[in-house]
Amino acid sequence: MAAIEVYSRRGCHLCEVLIEELLELSRGRMDVEVRDIDSHSEWREAYDTRVPVVKYDGKVICQYHLDRNALARILSTDP
Repeated sequence: MAAIEVYSRRGCHLCEVLIEELLELSRGRMDVEVRDIDSHSEWREAYDTRVPVVKYDGKVICQYHLDRNALARILSTDP
């Protein structure tokens, strides 16, 4: 099963809302990997003030708020 990566941090309200929404929409169709940017210096440097950032297949599909249309396209094309 393919995975969507979410770069987030603890205490981020936008992150919590996006992750909850993403998990609900992708349940059983795609894995969601939540990555705490404060656990890796490279992630923190790349995404510090931009969280949450959602990536799929190495590409950013949205940040701050879930792009439901982009997620729908991914879910409809992923085998």
